Amino acid sequence: MPLPAGSYLVESQSTHGVTPRERADFWSEHIGSYQSRMGFTYARPDDFGGETVRQRTEKYQLVRFRSDEIEYSRTARQVREDPDGDYRLLLPLTGGIVLRQDGQEARLTPGTGTLVSFDSPFDCLQDATTQAYILTIPAREVDGPLNRKSPLATGLDLTRGLGRVVGSMLNDLHAERDVLTDAQFDAVSDRIVELLCMLATGDDRPDATGQLSDVETMVRRYVRDHAADPALTGTSMARALGWSLRQIQLALQRAGTTPRDLIREERLRLVRERLQCGDCEHLTITDLAYASGFSSASALSTAFRQRYGLSPREMRNGGRRS
Repeated sequence: MPLPAGSYLVESQSTHGVTPRERADFWSEHIGSYQSRMGFTYARPDDFGGETVRQRTEKYQLVRFRSDEIEYSRTARQVREDPDGDYRLLLPLTGGIVLRQDGQEARLTPGTGTLVSFDSPFDCLQDATTQAYILTIPAREVDGPLNRKSPLATGLDLTRGLGRVVGSMLNDLHAERDVLTDAQFDAVSDRIVELLCMLATGDDRPDATGQLSDVETMVRRYVRDHAADPALTGTSMARALGWSLRQIQLALQRAGTTPRDLIREERLRLVRERLQCGDCEHLTITDLAYASGFSSASALSTAFRQRYGLSPREMRNGGRRS
């Protein structure tokens, strides 16, 4: 129901006072009272926990929420029967969220935001440790400045630069919720949306020259953390980080490498460290290969010799020299 002009409301809700077996139904009804029609799948429907702090005017709505593991979904039928063209900026503060929409997947971690459209079906999986913001933005405020529909499931880095300013403004908007007026809440929200549009189209996008070094840093960190995963590729990494493969390729190209080469280098570094670790002496070369993301011991040996000039076995027998 639209609010009358000049109305600004702050509301808090929690499952704390509801009996465990009724909490899932309570949450479905609560979220459904102010979001468009969705499906809810609970990991523990017999004892679900969650809470929301909601700020809203006639124009914008900001919700900070925490809840146990849950999957939200919006089907094509729900989109038809309950149309909603507005966007939601989704920003995890803790935990992780996986969003799938229009054939794209974004894996959101703290500091990575995504614009979600309720005008298209989606699946949104949230883990049990997640706290997040979700800001409802009128479609005209995004589509007008961009002169097009915004890309869906687009990763936005809110950990530095202009993105960090957006994150700080969201925190401040929530922290000052009890003293703001409707005009002030809308004014700050307007500025947030303007900055988001700049992130989506301007020099603060990750494929701009000034941001490529930031992309490189985050990509290197991700590869180092996931090098042992045999399924790690440039494409899977792009999906996990919420960027395009092109953005990652451009960032690494400036550093003189490629996604494939970076992954191989990190896997070789991992093997080398384990060869030099006394606690790993019981592992065979084959064990090390599989545990470090290589498809076979021979693939490891070939790559290792090309990189270090000797085989893994020779390095192990050579006194773990650096």
